[in-house]
Amino acid sequence: MILIVEDDAFIREMVEGMIQDLGHHTLSASDVDEGLSLLRSAQHIKALFTDINLKAQEFGGCDLARQAIKLRPGLRVLYTTGNLVTDKIRSLFVAGAHLLLKPYTQNQLQVSIEATLAP
Repeated sequence: MILIVEDDAFIREMVEGMIQDLGHHTLSASDVDEGLSLLRSAQHIKALFTDINLKAQEFGGCDLARQAIKLRPGLRVLYTTGNLVTDKIRSLFVAGAHLLLKPYTQNQLQVSIEATLAP
């Protein structure tokens, strides 16, 4: 199961469909709080796919990932953003995380998900 956290409803629905087309089960959330609620649930979540810039929280996806790793050690993380990724932003990434820049194709998404889920 891949948890998608994206504040733009159109993008969230589109990426959820793309990931499901790749054969993965998904859950989705529109913000950090909703994402954390799902991470606290009994759902078997293998990976977090989160936008870095969530509304009202400039680096909300990075904050979410740090909290997610505390709740679920070993959780895989894939960040996405359409903005410039500076060294400051990269310093906020959790260890072992991957990055997929927007806009991306389904093939690029597939490659990134496979890399994120690889042992």
